[in-house]
Amino acid sequence: MLEDFAGTIQCDGYAAYSSFTQDRDKIELAGCWAHVRRKFFEAKEEAPVLAGWLLHQIAALYRIEAKLRDGRAGPRLRQAVRAAQSEMILCRIKKVLRLKLTQYLPRSRMGLAIAYALSQGEELERFRDEGRVQIDNNLVENAIRPTAVGKKNWLFIGHPHAGQRSAILYTLIESCKRRGINPQEYLRDVLARLPTMKITQVDQLTPANWLAARQATAA
Repeated sequence: MLEDFAGTIQCDGYAAYSSFTQDRDKIELAGCWAHVRRKFFEAKEEAPVLAGWLLHQIAALYRIEAKLRDGRAGPRLRQAVRAAQSEMILCRIKKVLRLKLTQYLPRSRMGLAIAYALSQGEELERFRDEGRVQIDNNLVENAIRPTAVGKKNWLFIGHPHAGQRSAILYTLIESCKRRGINPQEYLRDVLARLPTMKITQVDQLTPANWLAARQATAA
């Protein structure tokens, strides 16, 4: 799916992502601060002072993002504000992580959290330099959460072809939701029209084109 892709991919620190992009110069990875924050939160009991300080710094990054989001800032403004405000916080975090790395056992919760954050150094700073990139990939995480719940609860979801079919259905539903379309209304109309349409007309039924046609008719 990403063979011909060029651009930025935001993801967690799963090693397969960096391995995939190693020989692909046109793809850059952007890290997810939500995953980093979660690891330090899990280390609070083990190292309450350090974990508390790091969580406080990360919260400061998120407050900057909240203000940008509330003000509907565009990519250029986000990049400028992040360079002026977020950069100092990122430098503080990186400095402390490097100083504290050797003070914790590698397999301890704090040791693992620090090592994870440092291994994602450039990726975690990507949002600072690219205004189009978010501070985390929670939008995607929230969008795909129903798949994790569904695959445990739905009959036949384990069939070899179920993955592709469910991905298609989820993509349609999430596309509808993002455009304010009632998914039930969309599916009822599309499934009724599809049997009589030619293959060359199917692109008319994507959520974006379906909504545009509805709006044009209403006008």
